[in-house]
Amino acid sequence: MVARSKFQELLAATRQPPKEVTIRVKRYDPETGKVWYQDYKVKTFRGMTILDALLQIKEKIDHTIVMRYSCRMGVCGSCGVVVNKKPSLACQTQIAAVASEDKPIVVVEPLYNFPIIRDLVADFGDFFNKHRAIKPYIIRKDPDEVEKGEREFIMDPHDLHEIYEYSLCIMCGLCYSACPVSAGDPLYLGPQALAQAYRFIADVRDEGYEERIKIVDTEHGCHRCHFAATCSAVCPKMVDPASAIQRLRKIVFMKTLGFWKKKKITQIAGPLKEPLRQIEAKYAVENILEGVDPEEQAKREEKIDLEL
Repeated sequence: MVARSKFQELLAATRQPPKEVTIRVKRYDPETGKVWYQDYKVKTFRGMTILDALLQIKEKIDHTIVMRYSCRMGVCGSCGVVVNKKPSLACQTQIAAVASEDKPIVVVEPLYNFPIIRDLVADFGDFFNKHRAIKPYIIRKDPDEVEKGEREFIMDPHDLHEIYEYSLCIMCGLCYSACPVSAGDPLYLGPQALAQAYRFIADVRDEGYEERIKIVDTEHGCHRCHFAATCSAVCPKMVDPASAIQRLRKIVFMKTLGFWKKKKITQIAGPLKEPLRQIEAKYAVENILEGVDPEEQAKREEKIDLEL
């Protein structure tokens, strides 16, 4: 169902958006405490995203509007907002997918379940603290294996497949914003942190699973999840936090009964029995212009004038 919904959004985004849309932005002024909705008329173009519209507003209509963004390509996760009541990345959400000629209005709000700093900028301090709480890094009984390791840990493709999906998390906060439990329980670790807890517990390189299980096996840990699955529905990277939490609950439950033990903990790769095959790199000579020596050009010092 999640994959089908994503496909429908992509299909809708191929349409031509309305020539003009109204972007209704929820504003918040921390100095006065005032909250209000403000409308902006924006002329559109094919492929225009919510972030494009917000930047057009910022540059040409209202310089006071505040939002957070960075990469503009769905990698950094910093432009998360709520578009028409759905947590979304502004840079990935096209106007054509959320507006039509019949209803050329798009409502943009800050992420739910987060304290708001100003306008569309949410405070991620508590969110990051919950992420840190589950110790999101490789833990070994011998710390030197990580801190001073000179060789890699052994990890076959099947082991990677077990955790790969959850390693795609960009910490955008959309899952947390969509979670009904996070809305009612501010102490709840949340889908992002719990999914990452499972990601490291399932990682064959990690030996810190005992510590993490104690962290998530609490009143505000994995047992609080109601399995609404809204976290998975809004994830821009198609990570499935709801599935990870259910797997985590199974591990906690089985371990409590004494039936669970981590199946595999990988070791550090030993020294190579034979040196790696080395291939001498050479410049291609078939397409080189007559009289050009690439070896000589590689040695030549290039001076670039940066003054404009």
